Amino acid sequence: MTDRQTSLTQAVQRYLDLCQDNDLSRFDRVFRPTAQLHGFVEGVLKKSTAAEFRDGFLSRPSPISQGSPRADEILLMDFASDTQAMTKLRLRINNTIYVDYLTWHRIDGEWLITAKGFHIEAATPAQTLATIRTS
Repeated sequence: MTDRQTSLTQAVQRYLDLCQDNDLSRFDRVFRPTAQLHGFVEGVLKKSTAAEFRDGFLSRPSPISQGSPRADEILLMDFASDTQAMTKLRLRINNTIYVDYLTWHRIDGEWLITAKGFHIEAATPAQTLATIRTS
């Protein structure tokens, strides 16, 4: 694994951990303040800023605090350059499975998310989600 793959994998892990524990002290090491997020929710395209997404963490209990099993995987990692990359992830937050496309930029040596496109793949009871690799 190259240095840039290792450092991006570590950044992806920070994102996945943040989605599970809602530890906002790490938020600024994951998202660039100018990041935008887009995805369909109940058939309607939703858009939010990084700040609005951050505030959303405050309004929901973390999956860890609810004892929700964790499942996540990196499906794709692609580098345009040493400072720009894209990842495709599948992750579970409580009983919802998301597929996220994340655009990353390496700024001052740190990989940060500058854009997120998400898709809700499934929102089902826990037993149906066992097909995703758990970590």
